[in-house]
Amino acid sequence: MFSAVVTERGSKPPFSVERAPRPDSVRGQGAGNIVAPVRAGYRSAMSAVRHASFAPHVAPDTRLLILGSLPGVRSLAERQYYAHPTNQFWRLLGDVVDRPLASMPYDDRLAALRTARVGLWDVIRTAERQTSSDSLIREAEAHDLASLVATLPDLRMIAFNGGKAAAIGRRQLQARKGTEIIDLPSSSAANTERYAGKLERWLRLRKALTD
Repeated sequence: MFSAVVTERGSKPPFSVERAPRPDSVRGQGAGNIVAPVRAGYRSAMSAVRHASFAPHVAPDTRLLILGSLPGVRSLAERQYYAHPTNQFWRLLGDVVDRPLASMPYDDRLAALRTARVGLWDVIRTAERQTSSDSLIREAEAHDLASLVATLPDLRMIAFNGGKAAAIGRRQLQARKGTEIIDLPSSSAANTERYAGKLERWLRLRKALTD
């Protein structure tokens, strides 16, 4: 059984808060992972690099789990979830939990999410990608989402941040009594929908956090 905890400094259980690995060429071999199909005939003039995602930021009492696709180049370099300044993730989620997350230091953001009982992870364990665009993800190896979810007894909602995350993640997760699964508009700048339109749908996340 996996333990879903926010680690203290110096300890590293299977599900823990860690900085991201460096964006080296990595090919994961974890048992039980799901490999997304590759588009037939795909060719690239630029070599794709295989990237590995971060450890989950979760705790046993997590009520809301937000799942992205795979960290972008900037996030991998800084070893932070949603590090690119044009990504609206921290602004959107800050409006959900009523905290100025976008202006806070990264460690304080994570602490605020822990207090709000919000968890973060990505659906992809490793994948090849040339840039930060989800459309360029190839040979994706998915995380075992079901095993993590099974360790979260208080989980009320799972939310996919963007279409790629939903397409891969929904294939793994079965309906679970008391846990709603929703799709969110991507927080990425590649999604040109106006902020107000995104926020209207992101505010649905509050349902998981209110008693």
